[in-house]
Amino acid sequence: MKNRTCKAGMIATSNGAFQGENPLDFALPLLILQIILVVVLTRSLAFILRPLRQPRVIAEIIGGIVLGPSGFGRSRAFLNNVFPKESLTVLDTLANIGLIFFLFLVGLELDLNSLRRTGKRAMAIAVAGISIPFILGIGTSVVLRRTISRGVREPPFLVFMGVALSITAFPVLARILAELKLLTTDLGRMAMSAAAVNDVAAWILLAIAIALSGSGSPAVSLWVLLSGAGFVVAAAVMLRPALVWMARHSPEGEPVKEVYVCAALTAVLACGFITDTIGIHALFGAFVAGIVVPKDEGPFAAALIEKVEDLVTALLLPLYFVSSGLKTDVTAISGGISWALLALVVFNACLGKIGGTVLASVAMKVPFREAVTLGFLMNTKGLVELIVLNIGKDRGVLNDETFAIMVLMALFTTFMTTPIVMGIFKPARKAAEAAAYKHRKIERKMNDSDGELRILACFHGSRNIPTLINLIESSRGARRRGGLAVYAMHLMELSERSSAISMVHKARRNGLPFWNRPDENRDDGNNSNADQMVVAFQAYEQLSHVTVRPMTAISDLHSIHEDVIASARQKRAALIILPFHKTQLHADGSTESIGHDYQHVNRRVLLGAPCSVAILIDRGLGGSAHVSASDVSCSVAVLFFGGCDDREAVAYGMRMAEHPGISLAVVRFVSPPAGGHVSAGGSVAGEQRSNDDDECIARLLEWNKDGSVLKFEEKHVGSRGRGKEEEEMVEGIKEAAGRCNLVLVGQRAPVMPLLAVGGGGGGAAAAAAAAARLLIDDYWPELGWVGSYLASSNSTTASVLVIKQHDPSVISSPLIQEEDVAVP
Repeated sequence: MKNRTCKAGMIATSNGAFQGENPLDFALPLLILQIILVVVLTRSLAFILRPLRQPRVIAEIIGGIVLGPSGFGRSRAFLNNVFPKESLTVLDTLANIGLIFFLFLVGLELDLNSLRRTGKRAMAIAVAGISIPFILGIGTSVVLRRTISRGVREPPFLVFMGVALSITAFPVLARILAELKLLTTDLGRMAMSAAAVNDVAAWILLAIAIALSGSGSPAVSLWVLLSGAGFVVAAAVMLRPALVWMARHSPEGEPVKEVYVCAALTAVLACGFITDTIGIHALFGAFVAGIVVPKDEGPFAAALIEKVEDLVTALLLPLYFVSSGLKTDVTAISGGISWALLALVVFNACLGKIGGTVLASVAMKVPFREAVTLGFLMNTKGLVELIVLNIGKDRGVLNDETFAIMVLMALFTTFMTTPIVMGIFKPARKAAEAAAYKHRKIERKMNDSDGELRILACFHGSRNIPTLINLIESSRGARRRGGLAVYAMHLMELSERSSAISMVHKARRNGLPFWNRPDENRDDGNNSNADQMVVAFQAYEQLSHVTVRPMTAISDLHSIHEDVIASARQKRAALIILPFHKTQLHADGSTESIGHDYQHVNRRVLLGAPCSVAILIDRGLGGSAHVSASDVSCSVAVLFFGGCDDREAVAYGMRMAEHPGISLAVVRFVSPPAGGHVSAGGSVAGEQRSNDDDECIARLLEWNKDGSVLKFEEKHVGSRGRGKEEEEMVEGIKEAAGRCNLVLVGQRAPVMPLLAVGGGGGGAAAAAAAAARLLIDDYWPELGWVGSYLASSNSTTASVLVIKQHDPSVISSPLIQEEDVAVP
């Protein structure tokens, strides 16, 4: 074996264990092991902390500390084999490469145009949130220099401590606000605007601190600052026009040329090299490069984010936290004085940031509870804090003990933000239920010919759009005075990706919860960065008589149902349409799950919805693209077993039948009474028929008295005798579904009594067994028995809409609290 202590550097690759070499003695295999260990540990910690709704940066900071001398690093064998000193240069270099591109992404997230629109409130909060903690940071530095930081240079130490206490982590704050559903509230908008100003100011102060930390004379520091300012001007005058040219030559709907992406990423590295040469830091150049990239010129910025974010945030960035953790020795904080200093730093950090923000907010007439909440939000630290601390330690401004104290302060202040905000801030909601919100189901709407039918149609991606548009067109009914209004909501999972946060910023700028205003997304030449899915709905709206409003909900999948329910309540929807959690793969109807989390979203919406809910099993209704209203042609079948859900399906089918291109067939499944005689209209298991069901069918027949609008038929289950019920049921369902493009059925279709005809025979247990034999390999409670059968690949190739009618006897309490929003 090679003697590691005698090597000046590590060779890149080994010849393998069979050649008698230890892979951990070589840079590449050791680096691979380090990356795997870091990713597994940080993702595991993030999973553990998920119930506490903590941002992933918390798990990554903790993971770095655990791997450092405060945790596993206390074992010399672990440290010498997994993180030996000679490997740290390679690790730090790769971590800083990842950090350079991450700061480029942070610059891409910042929109300077939004800073120009910052209101007086946000500006006052930002100024107070920087100046007061900066002053307290200077006071804290005086105490530290007289105790544990003796001998450090005073000017850079004062500035570093001021910057460290005054920073607000803009990317982390955005994720916390989005997670807590506060991003589009007035509070969230103030916090984001103030944090954006704070972020820019922090980078300017950091550049000053780095310039002052040099070992040269004050004249050298001045030259560094002037050169840095010159670089910023050069980037705005020379680099930005080149990037704008690339963006304008990247048309919407086409992939960005590889040479443009390569040139932009090379420019990022070049900017980092220039600022490092100046003596500021390579990170500053990457951040400036991200800021000057045009945000509203085609898909260029989005393409850069897409190319960079996954590799950087998933693999390279966690290495920086480990690099910081290897420098953090919590055991260096020993003795009463050190722990008292830690308490002092945490207290001053909270006092300056929270106190300054609260004072400025109250002075600007912000309610006190909101002011306190805003103070805790602005106290969020994160990666930028670690960058400041690491630069300070590398420049010799912070010693080991001070560095450990500051890292723990950043961890504590960020960790406490989410639980405290959740505890103290509950925005007022006026409407338990608005008095005007009366039409919560389609069946009731059919009695109100002048009322507008409002549908909240949710989708996961572009694959669902053709079917959704064809379903909307089929649902518009006659050109009555009320008409149809559709809110098309794109459900996006909130992740650590910069692309998700970019979408969050768009929703925030639009000013309404999860709303993309049509005029801001219309591809009219003024805004070429229009969302392709939004454009599809806008094009349909222009060709039809249906009002379609695109929306975007961006949340964690564990809470995105709250957005759906809240939006349905705000828009006073009568029906929510949700996509099934399985998507079609082949023409035979076979499907593949996109994840059980999406299934749980549907179930939670069903439990808390304020109106009727339908789950759409998409098998390509009407083809892969929307056709004009005059050419749409679709056959719809309603399977009626009885019950409120089936009555809702009939009401929806009746509305569809008003469309000239829709042919409707209603099939009612009935069974003979116990004696075997089938009476007119049939009955359910020989029991008394439901008056509501009979009235529903009577209205249907009266509406179709000339027989020209729809086809109605009855299927008798049990007419062949005992033991044949399942066969008759399957044959009837397959026959009806086989001759249509869309099947409507109620979720709680009462098939059990139909399969237990004649009484006796084991009762409920026999009925359950019969239903199980009849139906399915997989049963999904959100679809019910018949819906689950129709969802199986061998049942039908038609799309299926499983409907659950709103039950007014079940009071669904609001799952989230928010301000009442006027409905357009």
